[in-house]
Amino acid sequence: MRRRMCLAAGLLLAAAGCGLTSGSPLTDDVEPGSIGRGEPLKGAHLTVTSKSFTEQLILGAIMGIAFEAAGADVIDRTGIQGSIGSREAVRKGDADAGYEYTGTAWITYLGHSKPITDPRRQWDAVKKEDAENGLVWLPPSTLDNTYALAMNQENAKKYGTKTMSDVAKLAKSDPGAVKLCVEVEFANRADGLPGMQKAYGMNVPARDITQMDTGIIYTQTEQGNCTYGEVFTTDGRIKSMNLAVMDDDRKFFPNYNAAPMINAKSLKEWPAIAEVLNPVTAKLNNSVARTLNAKVDVEGEDPHQVALDWLVEEGFVKEG
Repeated sequence: MRRRMCLAAGLLLAAAGCGLTSGSPLTDDVEPGSIGRGEPLKGAHLTVTSKSFTEQLILGAIMGIAFEAAGADVIDRTGIQGSIGSREAVRKGDADAGYEYTGTAWITYLGHSKPITDPRRQWDAVKKEDAENGLVWLPPSTLDNTYALAMNQENAKKYGTKTMSDVAKLAKSDPGAVKLCVEVEFANRADGLPGMQKAYGMNVPARDITQMDTGIIYTQTEQGNCTYGEVFTTDGRIKSMNLAVMDDDRKFFPNYNAAPMINAKSLKEWPAIAEVLNPVTAKLNNSVARTLNAKVDVEGEDPHQVALDWLVEEGFVKEG
């Protein structure tokens, strides 16, 4: 969720870089597949937005292309920097829709300090409270871009840990085995390392905790220099480096499930938005996200093309 990436999107980029000032029209030659039959959004002029990191760029493109296939004219305002900009665009009506994360809404936007451990209840709570802000949350995906600990396959075989509770037990039985690599932010957040250690009864001494940049964590974990590295659960490098992710069996980390966030007035005018997006959202999970993110971050492909290819492969849309 913290990765940042600029996406060139036509001629209407802000002078400062990634932030789009007014957006660019999408011109994909797509037709309905399993979604958009009968073009229920024909005549609609919809603006799609997203944040600026890889996963969000892909999700924004997925949404925009789905709307196109259903007959809408779509303006692309994806790639807005920062967490608040894309949300505010939807809330104010400058954009109609975007994918957002339940945990981000609950904690960052709605100001709650304690996450709800059950993913569906977390979404329900966000949906209910955000209705007062003129926002509608459609059903969530199981794509959950949250924190985790991961290790390389050699260490996974050596230590046999599969859950965070296993890591806590290992830290007690063989203290020197647990060497953590984490970001500075994670090391100091209540929902990061301090809270994690408290929740799992884990006591890793400071000498065995190294703080470093995100990208270095992945490479150091792959090389085995860190027994466990802090990762984001949908990061494409997990797949490309074949890392083993520990299950958060006590459900400590907040749920960051991706779900469509729609301007209430837009949905009232075009209720078919829900029928177009619901099947697509239901197909999104961590495995899909890791694969698609890796195509961009590891293989260097264009986020929009990655989104289009996936929608075609899944049969959601057809290329004209």
